[in-house]
Amino acid sequence: MPPGAFPGRRRDDGYRQTKGGTAVPIVTEQSDRGQPDPGWVVGVDTHTDTHAAAIVDHLGRIHGEIQVPADLAGNQRLTAWASDLVPAEVPVCWSVEGTRSHGHGLVRHLLAAGHIVVEAPKPVSGTRRRGGKSDALDAVHAVRAALSHAQLATPRADGPREALRMLLVTRRHHTDTRTATVNLFKSLILTATSLRETLRGLPTAAQVRTVLAIHASPDTDLEDSIRLQQLNLLARQITDLDNILAANYKQLRALASQICGALLVQPGVGPCAAATLLTAWSHRGRVRSEAAFASLAGVSPLITGSGRHHRHRLNRGGDRALNAALHTIVITRRRMNHPATSDYITRRTGEGRTPGDILRCLKRYSARQLFRIMQSCAMPFGTGFGTGRISCAHCRQGDAATSAAGEADWDWMHRYRCATNPTSRASSPAF
Repeated sequence: MPPGAFPGRRRDDGYRQTKGGTAVPIVTEQSDRGQPDPGWVVGVDTHTDTHAAAIVDHLGRIHGEIQVPADLAGNQRLTAWASDLVPAEVPVCWSVEGTRSHGHGLVRHLLAAGHIVVEAPKPVSGTRRRGGKSDALDAVHAVRAALSHAQLATPRADGPREALRMLLVTRRHHTDTRTATVNLFKSLILTATSLRETLRGLPTAAQVRTVLAIHASPDTDLEDSIRLQQLNLLARQITDLDNILAANYKQLRALASQICGALLVQPGVGPCAAATLLTAWSHRGRVRSEAAFASLAGVSPLITGSGRHHRHRLNRGGDRALNAALHTIVITRRRMNHPATSDYITRRTGEGRTPGDILRCLKRYSARQLFRIMQSCAMPFGTGFGTGRISCAHCRQGDAATSAAGEADWDWMHRYRCATNPTSRASSPAF
């Protein structure tokens, strides 16, 4: 057993020490907090036009199957059918595939009616197709996958969280479109002659402005005329996309500030990173612990040792967009010489850690810190943003970032940033 480790004690590297001295990831701890007693489970395989459902008891016996249209009448028929088959004293849980796509309408209907809904776990690879493939079989697979999982995920929230998700996915689309447009714009410049010499060495924004100001003369030959025409079209598209992305950025900042303004005042956390964090976290209670959030982000270390050797490797699973957001936050803190981050890098480098190991640890610590901030400060969905203010001049002084974001919740600012508050987390290491 490593020095200082005790049976059952949590370690700072994201692991739990067992009685035998073996380090096990915290995320594998089984807890029944928030996990419903499934009783009977209704599995639903969702599609664009129809939903297939099957009812299975806790022993795996199938009690009924049905296929309904994917509309409001079909949802009502499905819930009535399940109510008729399930005994009154038996709890029922709905395991739905595609809760954020084809099953979104059904999930909303079930939650509004007070049913327990979980996301159908992904079946083990290689076992799903062995018994054939049909909608009814997929519904049964959704049930049995839910019965075999100790931790079931609840669907992500609607409202502000869904608004953030839509802003993020459209921003990603517009960013990719702008990149492709700029690449095509520069490829047309590359084959020009005199125009290429005029635009050589200029940044992209200056090249776009220059092309928009050029007009073809009547004596221009056909090739140059067509090239200039297409360059003008591409330049206008780039300008329009720049305006769209700027407006999207303002919306992300305003909405992220409204949901959890404490994230935006953290070093290295911008509107896009904050929106990604909030979208993955969704709402209070969905992620059971900070270790589970680290596993969701793919920053929890995975054990790879055997026998007398105990090693850990980088986790390459999880939500890669969330992982990229944490990576951006850590890299930004390192570049801005954030004191806690710089001190940690210096200390771990002196201990012989590689830059990759240090980066992995920083991402793990950042996931812990940011998860706790969201758990403590995020706006409960369905309520307004807190505007209660406290009479602390230290919190109000020089807070340009919060005043620019609009309404300020001075209470969380006092609790998390004010040095005069004895319970402030400003004194804690913030990686």
